[in-house]
Amino acid sequence: MSHHGVLFDMSRSLMMATEILSAEQGEAEGCVQCQKGSKLVLFVTGKCHWGCDYCPLSENRRESPDMFANERRCNSWEEVIEEGHAMKATGTGITGGDPMLDLEKSLEAVKQLKSAFGPKHHIHLYTSIPFDHNRATDFGKAGLDEIRFHLLDGTVDKYLKVMQACKDAGIFVGVELPCEPDKEEQLFSLIEQLHASPVEFLNLNELEITVGNQDNMDVRGFNLSGGITAAAEGSFELGMKIKEASKELDFHVKFCTAKFKDAGQLRARFKRRGQANLRPYEVLSDDDTIIFGAIPTNLEDAQEDIEELKKVLEIDEGWIRFDAQNQRIELPLSIAEEIATVLEVPVQLVEVHPTHERLEVGIIHLNSHR
Repeated sequence: MSHHGVLFDMSRSLMMATEILSAEQGEAEGCVQCQKGSKLVLFVTGKCHWGCDYCPLSENRRESPDMFANERRCNSWEEVIEEGHAMKATGTGITGGDPMLDLEKSLEAVKQLKSAFGPKHHIHLYTSIPFDHNRATDFGKAGLDEIRFHLLDGTVDKYLKVMQACKDAGIFVGVELPCEPDKEEQLFSLIEQLHASPVEFLNLNELEITVGNQDNMDVRGFNLSGGITAAAEGSFELGMKIKEASKELDFHVKFCTAKFKDAGQLRARFKRRGQANLRPYEVLSDDDTIIFGAIPTNLEDAQEDIEELKKVLEIDEGWIRFDAQNQRIELPLSIAEEIATVLEVPVQLVEVHPTHERLEVGIIHLNSHR
């Protein structure tokens, strides 16, 4: 059997695009690249002593000193760079915890990323800290492109000095906050403060109720807005109201919905990494997971079984391999489906996430032999 039909199916699968929102005029470049799923997400530290009650961070990352590049735990800059290459990243978002609670590590991250990927690799960083304004030049020289301040008290005063220093150092300055339904007055006051400040954009994120913050959100009386997202009721309406009111101000306001963060940015990033790392026999599903066929096989029989399958089915080198960790022969799903009816051994459809760990989503048995 020839695999040309499999190749056609794969090409068709890869052309299915995840929906991407078009960029708004004046939108921060960090957002533009995130929407395409082309930004590496670098979690430099879980350290954060602010205790924001809406923090969605999971327990395994909260206060953790570990680095994560996307979903991959990293122990070295080499591993971070490797993950960047694996997804063909055009930029990086440095996050935490609060990256500026480990300022030197965050500065080193900017230097390492620029060195590995070049000056066009766009880097943005989040912080809640009005850090020493004298350090802004260090980040500017290292190549930080964009910084997003999370204002702890909802006002801009204590951040103005470092914001101006960042702008003077050539860094694009913005503010990013959750759109809390009970902070309407404060948010409207803030956009007046931001007018004629060094701030060039304001990102408002739809407030989400998560496992990490649900108890606190209950205390504040926030309910889910309904539907398939974890959005808090009233957040979207307030965000739209502020966006409409900011049209005459001298900075750009963006409202990012919970649905888009989940189904847009994350899916787009998964899709990009999946496409960049597909093995010849794998295809990307409509859900942006990787699927392929498999035959459970022990190590002793693997080589002989593979040679027989290659010969009988006319499968080229690279379109079939033995996965020693999972003890299975992997091959195109279309071939697996075809041979499932005639083989006396189990044949499976395997679905995995397109992450470094390739976490298994599920296994479907294609015949009755289990």
